[in-house]
Amino acid sequence: MSNAGKEIRIGIVFKIIAGVVLMLVLFSAIICVITYRDFTDALIKQYIDDASWVAEMAQFMIVPDMIEMYKLTDEETGTLNRYNVYDMLKKTCNGMDAEFIYVIQPDTTDFGTITFIFSTANDNSVHDEYPLGYVRPTSNERYREAYRGLYDGTLESAYVIMDEADNPTGRHVTVMLPLIGDKGDTRAIVCVQVQLDALDSARSRYLRQEILVLSILAAVVIVSQGLFLNFSLLRPVKKVTAEATRFARENKVRPDKLSDSIRNRHDEMTLLASSIDHMETQIAQYIDNITSITAERERIATELGLAARIQADALPNVFPAFPDRTEFDLYASMSPAKEVGGDYYNYFLIDDDHLCMFIADVSGKGIPAALFMMSTKGIIDSCAMASHSPAEILEKANNMICAKNREGMFVTVWLGILEISTGKLTAANAGHEYPLVRTASGEFEEYKDPHGPVLGFMEDAVFKEYGIDLDPGSGLFIYTDGVPEASDRNNDMFGMERLAEALNREPDASPRKLLENVREAVDGFVNGAEQFDDLTMLCLEYK
Repeated sequence: MSNAGKEIRIGIVFKIIAGVVLMLVLFSAIICVITYRDFTDALIKQYIDDASWVAEMAQFMIVPDMIEMYKLTDEETGTLNRYNVYDMLKKTCNGMDAEFIYVIQPDTTDFGTITFIFSTANDNSVHDEYPLGYVRPTSNERYREAYRGLYDGTLESAYVIMDEADNPTGRHVTVMLPLIGDKGDTRAIVCVQVQLDALDSARSRYLRQEILVLSILAAVVIVSQGLFLNFSLLRPVKKVTAEATRFARENKVRPDKLSDSIRNRHDEMTLLASSIDHMETQIAQYIDNITSITAERERIATELGLAARIQADALPNVFPAFPDRTEFDLYASMSPAKEVGGDYYNYFLIDDDHLCMFIADVSGKGIPAALFMMSTKGIIDSCAMASHSPAEILEKANNMICAKNREGMFVTVWLGILEISTGKLTAANAGHEYPLVRTASGEFEEYKDPHGPVLGFMEDAVFKEYGIDLDPGSGLFIYTDGVPEASDRNNDMFGMERLAEALNREPDASPRKLLENVREAVDGFVNGAEQFDDLTMLCLEYK
C-alpha cells in the first residue's frame, strides 16, 4: 500500500471513529449525569418518605396538650412517668433504624434556639442524646424557616437535607411534624433524623454499573463501525484518491471511467467517482483553453491600462495650471477606485478675466462611468465656453445629457466662474458635495450652498446661482464624495470633520500642499483598506 493510501486509511478511519467515540462519550456522560441525578433524587425521596412514616408514628405517641407535663420530673408529676414516652420513642428509633427521634420547642421570638423535651438516639449511633431542657442554637436558616412555618401553620410538615460532608452529625435528612393541641396551636415539633451514609455507596455502585454497560456498548459500536467503514468507505476512497493522484501527475483522462470500478455501489461514493470522471474531462478542456484565456486577460488588462492613461490625459494635469497668471493658484487630482473612474474635473479661462472650474461625479464606477464621464465632460466644456452663467451652463448641459441618456445614468456637478479682477465667484450646485471656503485670515469651513437636481435626471431642470466674494488670500476646496466617505476596515467613514482638520492643519499652504495633506490624512485613516470610490479634489487660492 502506498503512503498516500495509509494516510487516507488512518485519517478517515481514525477521524470517523474518534468522532463516534466522542459522541458516545458525550452521550454517555449526559445519560450518566441525568440518571445519576434522578437516582439520587429517588433515593433521597425514599429516605424522606421513610423518615416521614417514622415521624407520624412518633406523633401518635405524644399527647400535644401534655407537653408541659412531659417537661416535669417524676417527683413533680407523681403519676406521670415521661420515660414511658421516652421508651416508646427509643424502641421506634432502634426498630426503624433512625438516627435520632427528638421533640423540641423552639424560641418563637426569632426561632434562634431550641429546647429539647425528648431526645433518643439509635443504639448504634456515635452521637449522644440531649438531656431534658437542653437549649441549643438552631443549626441554620433552613431549620429556622421550617420551625417558623410549622408554628405559624403555613407548613403541615417540613424536611431539611444536610448533604454537607463537614456537618457535625454527618449527611442526613430531618423530617419535622408539628404537635398540635386541642386549640389548634402548635405545642412542639417532633423530628426524625435519618443518615444518608448509605446513599454514597448506593450511588457509587449504580454509577459503576452504568459506566460498565456504556463502555461495553461503546466498544461494540466502535468495532462494528470500524469494520463497516473499512468496507463501505475506505476501499472506494482509496480508489478515488489513487485516481486523483494519477491525474494530478499525468493530466490525462483515464481510458475507462472510475465510476465503472465501483459500479456495484449505489451511494454517494458512486456519485463522487462520477464527479471525478467529469472533473477530469472538464480540467482537460480547461487546460486546453487556459492559454487563450490568459492571453485574453492580458489584452484586456493592457486596454484598461491604456484607457486609464487616456482618461488621465483628458484631465488637465500640468501644474502650475496658468504659470503666467499670478492672481490665483490652482491644483487638482483624481485617483480612480478602479482602472478607470467616473469622477472628473476641469478648469479653463473663458476669457482673460473669467476662470471656469468644475468637478463632477458620475453614478457608478469602472468603464461605464468612465465612458459617461468623457461624454458629459465634453458637453459641460462646450456649454461653459458659451456662457458666463453657471446656472445656464448646467441647464443646457442637463438637457443635452437627458436627450442621450438611455441607460439612466446621472452626474453631480459643482461649477463656478471666478471673475479674476474682483474675486467674485458665481457658482451653481447640481446635487454635489458642499464646497469648503477659507477667508483670508480664517480656516476652511463648509459652505452650505443651495442644491439643484443632478444632471441627467429630468429635462428642463432649474438651477440656482449664488455668489461668494473671495478676498486676497482666500481659498476654495471642492471634492467628490469619495473623500469624506473613504472607509476603514471597520466601515467607519473619514467624514467632514477629519477633512476640515486636514485642510486646517496648514490653512495658508499652497493648493498642492493642501491636497497632499488631505490625501495623507485619508490614507492614514483607511490604513490599507480597499478604496471604494474615486477620490477627486480641486483647490483654488485667490491671490
